[in-house]
Amino acid sequence: MVPIALLKPHEEIDEEHLHELEKRIVSDGVLRYPIIVDLKTLTILNGHHRVEILKQMGKKYVPAILVDYDSDCVKVYSWREGWNVTKELVREAALSGRKLPPRTSRHILCFEVPRVDIPLDSL
Repeated sequence: MVPIALLKPHEEIDEEHLHELEKRIVSDGVLRYPIIVDLKTLTILNGHHRVEILKQMGKKYVPAILVDYDSDCVKVYSWREGWNVTKELVREAALSGRKLPPRTSRHILCFEVPRVDIPLDSL
C-alpha cells in the first residue's frame, strides 16, 4: 500500500472515463488491480483514474506495485498517433506538474499484474 498523497500523476484525467470507472468500482466494492508506480519518483505509471476515484472517496492508501522505471522490464509507448512518449517525458510531466493529456502514455511490463480485489473499506 502506498499513501495517495505521495503519488505524482503525469497525465490529466478523462472525466467521462473517471465516472464510468467509478460506477464499476463502487458497484464491485473492491479495487481489482494495483496501480503501477515508479519506485524512485513515485510517478503513477498506470492507474491515474483509480487514484483519483480513491482520493475523491477520501481514501488514504492505494495498492501499488513499485517498479524500477529505468529497467528494460518497463516499456513506454503512446496511445496517441504522432506522439513520441519517453520515460524522460513521463517523469518530467510528473515532477513539473505539467501533465500530459489523458491516455497519452501506454506502459507495458514484462510481467502480468496480479488481480488483488482489495475491499474499498480496507483502504
